[in-house]
Amino acid sequence: MSETRRQEIERLLREAPRTALDLSKLVGIRERDVPEHLSHLVRSLRRRQGRLHVEPVRCLSCDFVFRERERFTRPGRCPECHGRRLTLPRFSIS
Repeated sequence: MSETRRQEIERLLREAPRTALDLSKLVGIRERDVPEHLSHLVRSLRRRQGRLHVEPVRCLSCDFVFRERERFTRPGRCPECHGRRLTLPRFSIS
């Protein structure tokens, strides 16, 4: 029996931390579709006592860290220096 996309994403995130870009390439979906799958995954993990960990985005220009960000998408620019050189958020499951 084959895995659904969300099951495949869950398995990949249990193996190692990955970005939305990594997941899109490995699962074969568009990068902009990954956040929707992650939000559904959070709800199902909550029922099973699991947790999705998000390594926050960091500005490479001024080192600002997006600690309070709730969305799974990449921000457009840094609120401090308005730079666009940002790391990608990394996701993992424990």
